[in-house]
Amino acid sequence: MAGGQPPKVGVIMGSQSDWPILQHAAELLEKFGVPHERRIISAHRTPERLYEYARTARDRGLAVVIAGAGGAAHLPGMTAAMTTVPVFAVPIPTAFGDGVDSLLSIVQMPAGIPVGTLAVGKAGAINAALLAVAVLSGTDAELEEKLRAWRKTQTENVAHEPDDGA
Repeated sequence: MAGGQPPKVGVIMGSQSDWPILQHAAELLEKFGVPHERRIISAHRTPERLYEYARTARDRGLAVVIAGAGGAAHLPGMTAAMTTVPVFAVPIPTAFGDGVDSLLSIVQMPAGIPVGTLAVGKAGAINAALLAVAVLSGTDAELEEKLRAWRKTQTENVAHEPDDGA
């Protein structure tokens, strides 16, 4: 969490085993100084916890929820069904299907319950955090400047020519 401020982003996952992927989102939010919370909330094993979390998200000050899930991957969709806070989903790699099963489960949301679905794994977690920062930067000029600087650094770090190892 950043600076002891109330969280603006929720990072939720179905189980502890999802943390190695979602920690990339949390680390990037920390780098940008975005206050966030981290919770384990299983759509199947802790449904009451999910209901309470999703239904109170906006009232608690959350502006975005990043939800990681693998396998049946119901957590992002069920969260989105119970809140008007934008939900960005990160499909978690699984032994079966290497996370494509998770991706297909998440992206098949019915019309009317949107879930922003990212890439499977680490890249998806990083991009979910960047999308959260972009959403928050709409009302935070300092955060927008940090995002612009981050993108500029990304551009500057791309080599003009390949390194031939010599």
